[in-house]
Amino acid sequence: MIFKVPDAKTRLKHVRLLLLDVDGVMTDGTIIYDDNNIQTQTFHVRDGLGIRLLMLAGIEVGVITGRKSEALHHRCKNLHIGYIYDNVKNKVEILHEIIAKTGINADDIAYMGDDLPDISIMKEVGIPIAVANAHEIIIEISHIVTSAKGGAGAIREICEAILKAQMLWDSVIERF
Repeated sequence: MIFKVPDAKTRLKHVRLLLLDVDGVMTDGTIIYDDNNIQTQTFHVRDGLGIRLLMLAGIEVGVITGRKSEALHHRCKNLHIGYIYDNVKNKVEILHEIIAKTGINADDIAYMGDDLPDISIMKEVGIPIAVANAHEIIIEISHIVTSAKGGAGAIREICEAILKAQMLWDSVIERF
């Protein structure tokens, strides 16, 4: 993990909400359509556990994506993710809606993205995070860049970093 700004690690101590892009972050960006036009996406099991651990520690998680996907809804239901926004044209509008609903300040929100549609929201949150294989512009504007690629453990990596920064890691792993 690369901390690109001096206080990036410290900022993780204040994260109350982690928002995620889907294609290229929760998945590797691959979309498969079968002969019946059914869409399939793959999600990494370790990312899922990272999300669950974060939520067990009291940190909220949500997704904001430009595409509509039933596979995403199934995955979010399985993980008990409460904030699911798909088919979104303006991610900043959704961010403001979430802030109004939750009362969480933008400075206490982390957003993890990988491509150009994430630029505007990443400029609004307190902790913009890029996956390792993100577009160069996304990496440039991010405060943190994961070592793992999107869909391959990047979410788990940031979830663990947040839990460790907030001194919650030991209590979370005691469950095992």
